[in-house]
Amino acid sequence: MKFFNREKEIKEILSILEGEPNSIYFTYGPLNSGKTTLIKHIIENELSDDYKVFYINFRTYLISEKREFIEAIFTTKKDDLFEKIKDKNEVLKLITKGAKILTGIPIPEVEFDKLFEEKINDAFQYLNSLLLAVKKSGKKPILILDELQMIKENRQKYLLKELFQFLVSLTKEQHLCHVFCLSSDSLFIEYVYNTGELEGRAKYILVDDFDKETALKFIDFLSENLLNKKLSDEDKELIFSYIGGKPLYLYNVIDEMRYKELKEILDLMLKEEVSKLDMFLEFLEYSKPKVKIKNEVIELKKEDIINALKLFKNKYEILKKEMPTPVYIYLVKENILFLDPIEGTLKPQSYLVWNAIKRIL
Repeated sequence: MKFFNREKEIKEILSILEGEPNSIYFTYGPLNSGKTTLIKHIIENELSDDYKVFYINFRTYLISEKREFIEAIFTTKKDDLFEKIKDKNEVLKLITKGAKILTGIPIPEVEFDKLFEEKINDAFQYLNSLLLAVKKSGKKPILILDELQMIKENRQKYLLKELFQFLVSLTKEQHLCHVFCLSSDSLFIEYVYNTGELEGRAKYILVDDFDKETALKFIDFLSENLLNKKLSDEDKELIFSYIGGKPLYLYNVIDEMRYKELKEILDLMLKEEVSKLDMFLEFLEYSKPKVKIKNEVIELKKEDIINALKLFKNKYEILKKEMPTPVYIYLVKENILFLDPIEGTLKPQSYLVWNAIKRIL
C-alpha cells in the first residue's frame, strides 16, 4: 500500500530519535490503521546511515515460554540468507558495517543453542553487548518490537516482566538504545499503561485512522495514482460515510474501482460486516461468554452486549466508563471495539463496524 501523510507522527518519532534514549515508546491504534507501515516508512526512508535498526516481528509467533521468545528475536542467518553466522566477528561485521535494518538479532549458531540452556537474562545480556558494540562503532541503535502483545498471555509470567525491566535498562538507565513497541491490542496497551513498573518510563504514540480531511486527500492521492482520474466530491463523501478513514480499506476500495462500480464495492463491504456482526450476536443465543478480571470470572448475557452496542447508535465514540468493564473487555477482544486507554474512550474498530451496528440495532 502506498504511504501517505502522517507528517505529525513522523515529526514526533524523528524528534524522539534525535534525542537521548530515555523512554520506551508504545505505538498503538486500531486494526489496520498503519502502525507498521508508518514505522517501516521511517526506518527505510527517513533515517540516515547513522542508525542501526533491529526489527523484531512477533506477529507469526505464539509465545508462551522462553524458547519461543528466543527463537522469535534471534537469527543465525546472514541478512536472511541461508548461510549461517559462524562466530562473533561475523556478528560484529553485520551490526557495524552491514545493512541499516536487521530483522532479528544476529547470533552465531553455537551461542544460539546455548541460550536455551541458560536464564533469559543471558539472552538480554547478549543483546545488550551487541547494542553497546553498535554505539561504540558510532551508530545509534533502535530496537523495534512489533505485535509485542503476542507474549502477553505466556504461561511463564516472568517473561514479559523481565523484558520490560530490560527495556527500561536500555532506555531510562543506560540511555543506550531507542525502543519502540507496536501493538494493535488495545487491552495490552491498557495493561501496560496501568502496570506500575513502567510508570514514568513509558510514553505512548497513537496511530489512528485518518480524520475526514486527511481521508479525502488520501482518496484523491489514490485515485490519481490507481485510476488516473479524480473522483467527484459526492463519491469521496460516499466512501468516507461507509468506511471512514481506515487507510487499508480506502486503498482496497479505490483499487477495486479499476473493475467494479463504487456503490457495488461499498455495499458488499457493508453487507459482509453486517453478516459478521449478525452471526456474532446470533452465537450469543447459544453461548454465554466469560471474561476474567483478576481472579473473578464474569459471565455475560446477550442483553449486556446489545445494550453496550446501542451506545454507538448515535455517536461514534464514548467514554469507557459508560460501558461495564467486563463488556468492553469482551468486545475489544472480539475486535468489535477499539479502546484508547490513555484517553479513556471506546469506539468501533472501523466505520464499517459502526455502520453495521447501526444497521442491525
